[in-house]
Amino acid sequence: MSIDNSIKLAVSNVLKNPVLAVLKEINISKILIESNIIKRDIGYTPFRMLLHFIYMLVINKRQSAFIRHSSDAYKKDTYYRFVQDIRYNWRKLLAFSASALIGKLRPLQKSTDCPVLIIDDTVEPKCGKRIEGSCKSIYSNKEHRCISGVNMVSLAYSDEHSTFQLDFSLRLNTSRRHEMADFTKVLHHKSNGYKRRTEGLDGKNTLAITMVKRALQMGIDADYLLVDSWYAKPQFFEDAKLLGIDTIARLPNNSRIWNFQGKHKTINAIHDGLKPQKRTFAGHHGKIRYTYFDHVVHHQILGRIKLVFLSTHKELLVFASTDTTRTGKEIIDIYKKRWNIEQSYKDLREYFGFGKEENRIYEALIARITLSMFTYNLLVYINRVNHEPKTLGELFRDLECELQALAISMQLFLQILTNIANIHQNLKGSKELQHLVAVIGAYTKKELGFMCES
Repeated sequence: MSIDNSIKLAVSNVLKNPVLAVLKEINISKILIESNIIKRDIGYTPFRMLLHFIYMLVINKRQSAFIRHSSDAYKKDTYYRFVQDIRYNWRKLLAFSASALIGKLRPLQKSTDCPVLIIDDTVEPKCGKRIEGSCKSIYSNKEHRCISGVNMVSLAYSDEHSTFQLDFSLRLNTSRRHEMADFTKVLHHKSNGYKRRTEGLDGKNTLAITMVKRALQMGIDADYLLVDSWYAKPQFFEDAKLLGIDTIARLPNNSRIWNFQGKHKTINAIHDGLKPQKRTFAGHHGKIRYTYFDHVVHHQILGRIKLVFLSTHKELLVFASTDTTRTGKEIIDIYKKRWNIEQSYKDLREYFGFGKEENRIYEALIARITLSMFTYNLLVYINRVNHEPKTLGELFRDLECELQALAISMQLFLQILTNIANIHQNLKGSKELQHLVAVIGAYTKKELGFMCES
C-alpha cells in the first residue's frame, strides 16, 4: 500500500463527519441534478456551496462570521449568487432529500407506528420595507396581534420518533409590501420560480392541499393528515379524501361552518344532547386532565365522521376523524402528534437560523428557508440513527463542537508539522515530511467536504 493510501485510510478511520456521510448516503449529487442545481459556468460546485451553508448553520455562525473565521470560505458575493439563482428548484431539493431520508428510516419503523402528515402555518417577523414576500399586517398567534412579517404554510412528516419538513409556501395577503410585478428578478411566466410566486396568492387551504398532493405523488406514505381548526372545513376534508388520505382535525365550534344531519345540527347541540347518555372516559396530557366521549355523526358532504368531545376544566375541544374505525382514545393520541410541528418550528428558530434570513430578494428568501429546513432534516436523521438519541439541541451542540474541533485541531497539527519540516538543520527528510503534510491536509479537507474526490 502506498504512503498516500495509508494516510487516506488512517485519516478516514479517525475523522468522522456524520453530515458528509449522510449526504453521500442519500446520493445528494443526484438530488442536486434533479433539482436543476448544477454548475453551469466557472465557479464552485453546488455541492460545495450547499455544504458551506450546512456548516454555517451547524456551527451557528452568520455568513459574515463564517467568511471571517474560515480560511476555506468564499467571497460573500459567491454565496449571494448561489441563493439568488432563479434556475434552482429549491422545492425539489427539500422534497427529494426528505423523501430519501424517510426511506432510509423505514427499516427502523415498527408495524404499529402511525406516520402522519401535518399542515400548519407560522408567522415570522420581518421589519424591512424592501423584503419581497413580506406583508405589513399578519395576525400572529404568538404575539396575539398583527405584525409585519412573512406567513409560511408548511407540510411536515412525523412518525413515532422523528419529524421532517417536506414543503412550504409563503402566503401573500392583501397587505403585501410588494406586488409580484415589482420583484427584483424577472421570471418567465412558465418557469417554476414564477409559479411559486403566484401560488402565494392562493388561500391557505388551497396551498395545503396542493402540498399534500405533491407529497403523496412522491411516494410519502402516511396514514393520516393532521390539521388545526383553521383548515378544518368540510371542503378541505373532502379534498383530502379524494387524495386518498384520512383527516384528523380539531373543529372550530362554528355553526356556520359545521352543520350536521339528524336531530342535533350543531356541535354544541350534539354535545349537550349526548353527554347524559354517553359513557365518558378519563385521560391526561401532562398535567392536564380531561374527560371525553365519541360519537359518529352524518354530514351532508362528508357522510359518516367520528367526533370526539374532550372536556377540560377550562374548555370543550372537539376533534373529527374521517376514519370512523378508530376509537376516541386513538384519535386523541394521533392528534397529539400535531404538536411535533410546533416543536419543529421552535428548533428551526433556535438552531437553524429560521426567521433570521438576511435577504430581501424573494428567491434568496426561499433558498435560505429551504437550507434551514434541509439542515434540520439532516440532523433529525443523524439523531434517529444514532444508538443513543438525544434532544435536537444536544445533538446540535455536539455536532458544532465536533466540526469545529476537527477543523481547528487538524489545522494546528498541520501547522506543527510544517514548522518541523522547515527546520532543515534538524531534519534531513524535510521534503518527505512536507509531502506528508500536503497529503494529510488534502484528505482532511476532503473529509470536511471542501475538496472533491479527484
